[in-house]
Amino acid sequence: MGENADQFVVYIVSDSVGETAELVVKAAVSQFNGSGLEIRRIPYVEDKGTIHEVVMLAQKAKALIAFTLVVPEMKEYLLACASQAKVETVDIIGPMLEKINDITQEKPRYEPGLIYRLDEDYFRKVEAIEFAVKYDDGRDPRGIILADVVLIGVSRTSKTPLSQYLAHKRLKVANVPLVPEVEPPEELFKISPKKCIGLKISPEKLNGIRAERLKALGLKSEANYANIDRIKEELMYAEEIMERIGCPVIDVSSKAVEETANLISSMFRRA
Repeated sequence: MGENADQFVVYIVSDSVGETAELVVKAAVSQFNGSGLEIRRIPYVEDKGTIHEVVMLAQKAKALIAFTLVVPEMKEYLLACASQAKVETVDIIGPMLEKINDITQEKPRYEPGLIYRLDEDYFRKVEAIEFAVKYDDGRDPRGIILADVVLIGVSRTSKTPLSQYLAHKRLKVANVPLVPEVEPPEELFKISPKKCIGLKISPEKLNGIRAERLKALGLKSEANYANIDRIKEELMYAEEIMERIGCPVIDVSSKAVEETANLISSMFRRA
């Protein structure tokens, strides 16, 4: 396909966007110095009338049809039309589907555009992770209104790791620490109690966690932060706030983060 070659036309026929087929065609043509290539993309093909029309256009232009049609009926119709019109075709995705089917013995779903739905799922996850970082530890009370889930509890009840874990399940989570000397954000009392989850823990368990935290920071474990009386005061205060809100409460004393996250995500199951 040098500079003096006739224009080479490829019709891209897809029941989705058609980007996959176009990328494959361009990659192949690049091996032939593809300066004479003209690509005509026909996306979202869902009816036989469109397929027949494209085949007739390809016949007239002496073009090749490259396609990614996952619905068997549409694929078979295209192949039959093209054969009758003596138009060459290339099935971009079919052989891969067949090979995976042979190996796994699982049937394809035959749903157009699934890859883009997967991409959408990925971006929703990234958005949720960024949300969790932005509204961590009560940094901005506006996040309480915007969140899917709001976690409340005293320090070291796994609010931050829980927020991140739930973000990977596409839930936007804000978390708010409860401290006796600090009035909770008024937004906590404006949202639905069902959207808020209180995290409680036994004083002994929290004492051990906080003592280890102080040790890791090179501080003395006798600090007020790990004092058992102070801890009981904080937990009593947190319990009062949770009762005022009327939100569900989960005891995380003997639960791993993953276990608590799975419990919460089942309460906020997304479609």
